Amino acid sequence: MKTKNILVLGLMAMATVALTGCSDSFLEEENPSADPVDEYYLTDAHLQEAVVAAYDPLHWPDWGNGGYNPINISSDIMADDINVGGATASDNLFWQLMANYSANSNNTLAALWVDEYSGVKRCNDVIAYVANAQASGKSDVTEAKALDYTTQARVLRAYYYMNLWKFWGNIPFFTTNLTGNYLAPQLPADEVYANVITDLEEAMTSSTLTMKAADATEGRVTKAFAYMVYAEMVMYQNDKDRYAKALGYMNEIISSGQYALLADYKALWEEANEWCPESIYEINYNDDNHARGWSNSLGVGGTVLPRLLGPRGWTSGKDGVDTGWSFGPVRKECYDMFAANDARRDATAWDANAAAAANGFDYEHAWQDTGYFLYKYLPRPENNKDAGWDVDLNFNNNLRVYRYSEVLLNAAELLLRTGGDAATAAKYVNMVRKRAGISDLGSVTVDDVINERHLEFVGEGKRYWDLVRTGKAATTLVANSAANRTNSWTESKKYLPIPQNELSSDPNLVQNNY
Repeated sequence: MKTKNILVLGLMAMATVALTGCSDSFLEEENPSADPVDEYYLTDAHLQEAVVAAYDPLHWPDWGNGGYNPINISSDIMADDINVGGATASDNLFWQLMANYSANSNNTLAALWVDEYSGVKRCNDVIAYVANAQASGKSDVTEAKALDYTTQARVLRAYYYMNLWKFWGNIPFFTTNLTGNYLAPQLPADEVYANVITDLEEAMTSSTLTMKAADATEGRVTKAFAYMVYAEMVMYQNDKDRYAKALGYMNEIISSGQYALLADYKALWEEANEWCPESIYEINYNDDNHARGWSNSLGVGGTVLPRLLGPRGWTSGKDGVDTGWSFGPVRKECYDMFAANDARRDATAWDANAAAAANGFDYEHAWQDTGYFLYKYLPRPENNKDAGWDVDLNFNNNLRVYRYSEVLLNAAELLLRTGGDAATAAKYVNMVRKRAGISDLGSVTVDDVINERHLEFVGEGKRYWDLVRTGKAATTLVANSAANRTNSWTESKKYLPIPQNELSSDPNLVQNNY
C-alpha cells in the first residue's frame, strides 16, 4: 500500500520585519507575532518544519520555477530510447535542442538548476538551524533528533548536488549558505564529486538511518536511499577505489531482507503498488486536497508528468488512458529490442495505434510520434480524479527513483568490476530476467549487465548516464534521421551549458565547453 501523507509541504522561514524612519520612534513597528529566524528555529516543532521544507524541492522538477524538467525524461531524451515529441519541433525547445546535442545557455535546464540549488539551500538551513538550537541552550530538541535532522539534510543535499553535478559538472559548491555578494566558488566536476561523496560517507555513519522507512513515513531518507545515491555517484565517476565500498552497501540492502522484486513488472506502475517491497525510494505525489495549481506550481499536490507523456488528442478513458501532450514517445527500435515474451516490453511501450484501432478512433500523431508511449507513467483518469481543479498538474503517480532491481544490477556490475563472484553476479541478473519471464544467462559480463539495465529502466532516467559512464555514448548516440537527431554525441557534450541567467548574475562563472 502506498502512503501519501509524508513530506509534501515546505514552510518558509519566519522573520522579523522592522520598518524604521529616521530617528522617530513612533515610526518603528514590530510584528508581535513573529520571531527572528534564530529564535524561531529553537524548538523541535519548528526544526521539523525546516526538515520538511528541505524535502519539498524533490517535487518541483516536473514543473516548477518556469520549466518542465522531470529528471527521468530530461535524462532519457539524450539517450536512444525515447524521442522528445510534443506538439511541434519547437515545443519545450530546450528539450529539442538537448536531444540533438545543441543546447545553449538560453535553452537548457534552467528551472532544474534553481530547483536543485533550492534544495541545497534548504538543507544547509536545516544544518545551521540545528547547530544554532543546540548551541543556544534554550532548545527542546534532543541530541538524537538533532542528529537525525542533520543526517537527513546531508543525504538530501548529496542527492541535490548529484543531479547538478551530473547535468552540469562544474558548478558552484557551498555547504554554508551564502552571504554578502552571494557568490560561491565554481569547482571542477571532480572536486564537486570529492566533496559530496566524502560528506555523504560521513553522513551514512549516522545511527539514525534505518534501512527502510517505517509505515506511514515512506518518503523520508533511509539508509538504502543513501546507499543508492552513493553507488550512483561512485559508478558514474568510475571511482574504482570506492567500488568495493559501494558493493558492500548493495550487499547490505540485499542481506537485510527488507526489499524484494515485485512478481508482476507491469503492476509496478499501479497506484496500489507504490511503496511496494521493490521500492527503495519514490517521490510522493497526491491528488487529494492539493494546493498545487498553475498559479502555485510549488504547492503541495500531484505531478504533471503523466500529462506530458500521454498521446495528444486521445479520447479520454479509452483503454483506460487520458489525453496528454505527446512528449517522450518510445522509439520503435526500443520496442523491438525486447523479446516477444519479455514482460517489460508492453509495460514499457504501450501501442497507441493498436489501442486506438481497437476502440474505433484515432489520436493526433504529433511531432516525432512513433505510436508507442511510455506505459509506466501514462495519464489515467483515476489518477487525478480527486484533484478537482488544475487537473493537468495533479496526477498522483509517485516518481520511482530507485528500485530493488537496480540494487541487484548494481551489485552484479560491481562484483564483475572488482573480480568478485561471477556466479553471484549471474544470479542477480537472472533474478531480474526471471521476473521479466525470459531465460537465464549462463554467465554474465559487464556488457550483459548494462544491457539488462537498458531493458529494465526505459523512461526511468538511467540509460543516458550508463552510456556516458561506460564510454559507449560516442558510438551509440549518433545522428539518426528517424529520430530527427542531426548531431552525434561527443565528449564535450557531457555537461550541459550553464543557464544564461546564472552567468549574468555571477560574473565569475565559467561556461562549460559545450
